[in-house]
Amino acid sequence: MSDSPPTSTSSQLKLPRDRFAIDIAPARAFLKGYGKEDLAGDARAALNVALLAFPQGMAYAAIAGLPLRYGIFGTVVAAILGAFFSTSKYISPGPTNATSVMVLSSFAALGIVSEDAIVSNISLLLFLVGIALLIGSVLRVASLIQYVSRSVITGYITAAASLIIINQFRKTLGFEFTPEEKAESSTFFEVAHTTFKHLGETQWPTLSLSIATLAIYLFIRNYWRKLPNVAITLALSSIIAYFADQYIEGFSVSYLPSLDISMWAITWPNFTHSGISSLLSPAIAIALICTLESNSIGKSLAARDGARVNGNQEMFAAGMANLGCSLLSGMTSSGSLTRSKVNVDSGAVTPLSGIYCGAIVALIALLIADLIEYIPTSALAVVVVAIGFSLINKHQIRLVTKTTRSDTITFYVTFVTGLFLALDFAIYIGTVCSIALFLKKVASPEIVEYAFDESGQLGQLSEKDKRADPEVSIVHVEGELFFGAAELFRDQMRRVSDDPNLKVVVMKLRNAYNLDATSCMALEELIKYMNERDRILLVSEVRPDTMRIFRNSGLDKIIKEVNLFSDEESNPTLSTAKALKRAHQILGGLTPKVSIYAKEKR
Repeated sequence: MSDSPPTSTSSQLKLPRDRFAIDIAPARAFLKGYGKEDLAGDARAALNVALLAFPQGMAYAAIAGLPLRYGIFGTVVAAILGAFFSTSKYISPGPTNATSVMVLSSFAALGIVSEDAIVSNISLLLFLVGIALLIGSVLRVASLIQYVSRSVITGYITAAASLIIINQFRKTLGFEFTPEEKAESSTFFEVAHTTFKHLGETQWPTLSLSIATLAIYLFIRNYWRKLPNVAITLALSSIIAYFADQYIEGFSVSYLPSLDISMWAITWPNFTHSGISSLLSPAIAIALICTLESNSIGKSLAARDGARVNGNQEMFAAGMANLGCSLLSGMTSSGSLTRSKVNVDSGAVTPLSGIYCGAIVALIALLIADLIEYIPTSALAVVVVAIGFSLINKHQIRLVTKTTRSDTITFYVTFVTGLFLALDFAIYIGTVCSIALFLKKVASPEIVEYAFDESGQLGQLSEKDKRADPEVSIVHVEGELFFGAAELFRDQMRRVSDDPNLKVVVMKLRNAYNLDATSCMALEELIKYMNERDRILLVSEVRPDTMRIFRNSGLDKIIKEVNLFSDEESNPTLSTAKALKRAHQILGGLTPKVSIYAKEKR
């Protein structure tokens, strides 16, 4: 038997000819030439992922405030539908911690806190999430996600992790909030304040079991990383609770409700104007998180193999998965880092491993549904708290808070907003803050004047130095000249041209980028301003794309062709030399003194 990989593998990893195109049935491509070795790799990966996904599904349902069955059913539906419409083995769809806490905080912000109320609204929320993802995939929105700063994501995830942890503390301590307190506690600080008030109600048997569960989890995670530590932890904690209940007098803890498979049914969203209006904003925020999460995970894992991920196709797959969960008693679905990594490391060959995983999770649910009621509530809460702490990435936090001032501000704005307000609002605020700081950074050109002294040396011209008449100034325009920078640049140039000794300005545009209608209008206003004061603007080193913008806008006629000098790549100084010759003609053949304006280096 040959040791070479099956020939089908290379074709399975190919993207569509148009890497942004949406394929409504990509699974057929993976079935061509699908052999035993492909099946073995996908099945092995599916089993390993299912052993992790089953307990995770329960944990994420607990985070979202949903019955446990929603986590299990959501895992099955999302795994199968997400894999069917996916073209990548690098993203394993299903419930995740980020989207689960978004569900909890979104409903809490709307005053929907009881389990029954969340259940009655979750289908509509998922439907809106699915529609938002499908529309986004058709509009190719995934290509724009790169413009959301990682500082925003790090701040959001840190705030979400904090909310996950504080929401589970009461279960690890053995007490609950009253319905009124749940309705009033939606943010981190509100939940923390309410938890603090109830600390005197701590149940010591529950706390003792929580400590034992945490010790088991940390031991398995540190010494047997390859084992399904969540499943093993819950099993051992259940055994400890069973024997403690039998042999320790007064030992009493609460347990999870049993998993009733017969409750798996079609769930129709309750379409009402008020419901859609209130849930649309959190649905868009969850769709954004789904796309960010899935794309970052998929691209990171694919990069190790030199592969690529079609972000828009994966967005489409996530949309179909969430629509399916909306109609089949599921919960929010996104790409999971832990499940995706296990899938790839276990030897998955195609996205079909996800379909097998969904089937295995459904089989596990059928076989052990009656055993779920033996799992202590505090044990699952400890696992959820551990998952929450694992989301707080100290390395990334240090990176985004130490790199630049803008990153630091963006991180803390997003993080603090997430602690005090709803998480979906934190995403929007963080994104706006990130973009605003970026625009401020690129839209603040500063001009420093340099001139030749009497000895011919180039140096910075101080405010007390005076120019001789006649004089030509050369202005180096470097960086962005888009709408955000146009007005500032125009005002700076006006101040330069206000010098009574100045006659001609030569503006070099080789290093100016992204001119738009606003910058063209600003230049037009500048030229009129200069002409009114008997100043002439010459433009040199004009690249072909800039020249095209000038002609399309009609700015070339305002500047006049004789004052425009195209860039010469083979001779970078020729264009400005021609402009200086033109300035010499304008000045009546006199020899001009030359000053240079250059953007100040920071």
